[in-house]
Amino acid sequence: MTAATPSLIDRRDSIDAFAALMMLGLSFSWGLNQVAIKITNMGFNPMFVMFLRSLVATVLVYLWCRYRRISLFERDGTLVPGLLAGALFGLEFLCIFFGLDYTSAARGALMLNTMPFWVLVGGHFFLGERMSAIKFAGLLMAFIGVAVVFSDGLSLPEPNALIGDLLCLLGGLLWALTIIVIKQSKLTDVSAEKTLMYQLAVSTVLPIPFIPLAGPLFRDVTGLAIGAFLFHAFFVVSFTYVLWFWLMRRYPASGLSSFTFLVPVFGVMCGGLVLGEPLTMKLLFALSLIAVGLIVVNRPRRRNIPA
Repeated sequence: MTAATPSLIDRRDSIDAFAALMMLGLSFSWGLNQVAIKITNMGFNPMFVMFLRSLVATVLVYLWCRYRRISLFERDGTLVPGLLAGALFGLEFLCIFFGLDYTSAARGALMLNTMPFWVLVGGHFFLGERMSAIKFAGLLMAFIGVAVVFSDGLSLPEPNALIGDLLCLLGGLLWALTIIVIKQSKLTDVSAEKTLMYQLAVSTVLPIPFIPLAGPLFRDVTGLAIGAFLFHAFFVVSFTYVLWFWLMRRYPASGLSSFTFLVPVFGVMCGGLVLGEPLTMKLLFALSLIAVGLIVVNRPRRRNIPA
């Protein structure tokens, strides 16, 4: 018996302190990751990088599963949804890697993290996670906070930034669709590692035909570009995504995804430190709006409180 049978999964109806702390860490890592992808693209062909990071992560996660004796190949009804989730995951990162080749890390992070809106709508119709007016108001407040971050004269990216913005926006929609597929399929009953392996395997193959379309394999290779790639492949893909899928199996998808509004804020902060993008006092106001929005979204429903 694997450790991921339905009877052994402790599902929660609301976000507790542990989940909130984990999501804060994930949000910071993903905000920094937008900057890392941008830096990696400066040194390498983005499709080649996507292929390499997926290949490295696939090997690492597979070795981890062998070490922990986590079953990956038993017949459990997850093949079709697993391949579908993998295709959506791969297409999401095709959009992100191509998109960040055109637009800035900050704008890309904002477009990508429209995901909670798509999850909220999809969760209402497909996952049984009721979208109340208060939840929508909380998400709207958090989104306004994100918008404030970008209202203070961040330098505009290249002339073709609209292409990158639209690709990152599509990436956010694909991210949400991946979550919905996982939440409403048997993937919720298997290990987080197996769910991730489906996605890594597909996203290793998917970028190969696009490598010639993205220019030469090597651009301006620097130590910083190599370090950004290693951070992305070894930490973000191989560790944080496992934690993300583990959390998704136990907590409401809409509550978890609302924390991703912090990703573009962290992305702006990291962009300011690493890429020289400007930081302003408006960030404090934005963070306060986002914090209040998250509290509203994740407020437990009264009927879930034991008598």
